[in-house]
Amino acid sequence: MEVKVNGPGNGDCSSRLVDGPTNPMVTPLLTDLYQFTMAYAYWKAGKHNERAVFDLYFRKNPFGGEYTVFAGLEECIRLIANFKFTEEEISFIKKSLPSSCEDAFYKYLREIDCSDVEVYAISEGSVVFPKVPLVRVEGPVAVVQLLETPFVNLINYASLVATNAARHRFVAGKSKLLLEFGLRRAQGPDGGISASKYCYLGGFDATSNVAAGRLFGIPLRGTHSHAFVSSYMSPDEIKDKSLRSSDGSRTCEDFLSAVQMWLNKIQWLPSLHGIFGETNQSELAAFTSYALAFPSDFLALVDTYDVIRSGIPNFCAVAMALHDLGYQAKGIRLDSGDLAYLSREARKFFMTIEKEFGVPGFQNINITASNDLNEETLDALNKQGHEVDAFGIGTYLVTCFTQAALGCVFKLVEINNQPRIKLSEDVSKVSIPCKKRTFRLYGKEGYPLVDIMTGENEPPPQVGERILCRHPFNESKRAYVVPQQVEELLKCYWSGKSGKTAECLPALKDIRSRCIKQLENMRRDHMRKLNPTPYKVSVSAKLYDFIHFLWLNEAPVGELQ
Repeated sequence: MEVKVNGPGNGDCSSRLVDGPTNPMVTPLLTDLYQFTMAYAYWKAGKHNERAVFDLYFRKNPFGGEYTVFAGLEECIRLIANFKFTEEEISFIKKSLPSSCEDAFYKYLREIDCSDVEVYAISEGSVVFPKVPLVRVEGPVAVVQLLETPFVNLINYASLVATNAARHRFVAGKSKLLLEFGLRRAQGPDGGISASKYCYLGGFDATSNVAAGRLFGIPLRGTHSHAFVSSYMSPDEIKDKSLRSSDGSRTCEDFLSAVQMWLNKIQWLPSLHGIFGETNQSELAAFTSYALAFPSDFLALVDTYDVIRSGIPNFCAVAMALHDLGYQAKGIRLDSGDLAYLSREARKFFMTIEKEFGVPGFQNINITASNDLNEETLDALNKQGHEVDAFGIGTYLVTCFTQAALGCVFKLVEINNQPRIKLSEDVSKVSIPCKKRTFRLYGKEGYPLVDIMTGENEPPPQVGERILCRHPFNESKRAYVVPQQVEELLKCYWSGKSGKTAECLPALKDIRSRCIKQLENMRRDHMRKLNPTPYKVSVSAKLYDFIHFLWLNEAPVGELQ
């Protein structure tokens, strides 16, 4: 669905047509009831058009790590670009609020959109850290309040699962193919679609999710299940046994016989003597049938009966028969058992076939592993030594099994140009007030050293100039930094009617490339799984002083009796 953008265009990406949210359930009603009760109270008090600034951020990195991947921004922009209540929605809100609410409030709701809202955000796919605003939203306080819940919802899971994907990629290594297989275990259809999108963003290579492939252009991967293998009882079930060669020059009239001939040859190899005897013939029939259907894309699931004594020999027989016709088998999938041992044995088998029959490249046939994989099992496989080329990962990836939520918050930091602060006995929950700018400072080796927040009107950090970076709440934690590169993080992604130039929303593949590049540019000690080094997030000396001045000003003074 493509609809007209709210608000006037100004010649940049603000004036483009913007699609509605991917999920049609993402509407102005996707919010908490208290957002509407606050909106009414603002309106009743005449405060609804007061200019407010909110920061969206999180307080702690997930999964016991020290970094997070920011995702979900595009869906937020899609929402505000199409933010408009329908008459049916207005009617439902009216039924849901107390009858004492005045009718004029619903007239106000009919008229609002996001043309007077501005959104500043860190680029999607960036590596981000606690307390740094991911998104800053400015606009009429009642309207921005209505955006709180959907923004947090759209960013929370997206960033969590993208981070989970990035962590799996870090453990697996750059050279391995990572396949997201989580649709059947995801939390509902939207969980499945979102997981596929943001796992791809976080560094996965492909998905089994066909709907996500269509929506987002993610490469698809998948072959067959154990059910396909066990559905065959014998080779007699194969009726059409003919197969044309890859170049179309000839036809093998009985491909099954060619497969059985190759199986016999493999059985009599002295170098494989004693490894296997009679293989499962129904499995052989299934593999042969699948190869007849997909001769150019033959990849077999080899653990239905016995990997070493049946699955691998049967696969090799079919692969060699395909080779005779000019095709190259794609590989095998292991879905159970000792994956490290079985992958090594499979590779030895393939090396033997290449050596004995002179088939170049056969030893490099792809080995894919699945079966409830997670960070820990990938790490264990690396330590044991394995020959797996690709990992299919589902449940632990898409459900973010080790952490349920990122914990994003949306806090008021300024209203009518007056900074505001939220206090708490838990210092980690104290907000950082006022409209801020955020910069990433890089060192001599090109790695990020520290993120620093400054007041909006402070002069920005300069390359080669020493700046004092202070922990927001701990006075003893401070350091001077002489940056070799300075990057401003917050950019305008929705300008409303302000006339400012807005950034274009990049394609998913470009966001993914940004994510991979950012992760590669982080110091390894920040990325490691065990005892990672915390990345430093700081404020300028001036902002530090202001935070503590406002804190003392707002905190009530106790009285001892």
